[in-house]
Amino acid sequence: MSKRQFWKIRYHVSRTIARCLPDKLYLSIKFWTRFGYWMDWKHPKTFSEKLQWMKVYDRHEEYTCLVDKAAVKDYVASKIGREYIIPTIASFNNAEEIDFDRLPLQFVLKCTHDSGGLVVCKDKKKLDFEEVRKKIRKGLKRTYVIQNREYPYAKVPRRVIAEKFLESDSDLKDYKFYCFEGRPYCVLVCGNRSSNLTFDYFDLNWNHMPIKKGHSFSKENLPKPQNFEKMVELATKLSENFHFIRVDLYNVNGTIYFGELTFFPGSGMAPFSPKEWDRTFGDLIHLPTDENDV
Repeated sequence: MSKRQFWKIRYHVSRTIARCLPDKLYLSIKFWTRFGYWMDWKHPKTFSEKLQWMKVYDRHEEYTCLVDKAAVKDYVASKIGREYIIPTIASFNNAEEIDFDRLPLQFVLKCTHDSGGLVVCKDKKKLDFEEVRKKIRKGLKRTYVIQNREYPYAKVPRRVIAEKFLESDSDLKDYKFYCFEGRPYCVLVCGNRSSNLTFDYFDLNWNHMPIKKGHSFSKENLPKPQNFEKMVELATKLSENFHFIRVDLYNVNGTIYFGELTFFPGSGMAPFSPKEWDRTFGDLIHLPTDENDV
């Protein structure tokens, strides 16, 4: 048996076992493997623990629309205005339906239920269409319900959308606002996506926060966007009535665009460094367990 065959069999066996385990048991085991201790379901304290609790107990049907990359656009437009929405060029049901002749020279392809599985095309003339279809097929098969128990994705229709390419004077950065109980607390700036991805956390006064979660700090001095206060205002409106939600925005040469809404960044399984920040973020989420048993 080759190594590839071994890992393929191991993958399918682990997925089969995962399907059979109840949510709490599965998440408890996965949490222990990531953090080295058993989470407290009755009184979760850290950010990572509380996100797992929310996967199981904070379930609402409308969350499905909010993680659907196509459907969420109408919701966001109703909250802050359609001028912040990235235009959708076309929609396809699967990889085979993608009609590249209909698409402009530059565009972005996204799976509506996926996170991260996108194709950024800067020049269609240089694009390998079959490789694009291969990546999209893989993205359409991905499920966050089994591997991470992120229930909002369970009923999202699996489609592909083509969006307008955002032309930026420099490396396009994501501004990911961590919002607790309807208020932004800090923003994660993701840069250098084309080379070595960097993560930099800033508070709302643009002070760099010493938080590391999987990626290094940027070596450049990241400037505060000129319309940063407007971004905070939009993030505040979009985070109303949620215990926690991350609001992702782009800022392209001063023009703000909505990116996505995320309930479980890193599935709540990415350790903080220093680890004390896990408790600091957790203290900002107010769950019923803070006063009563589940």
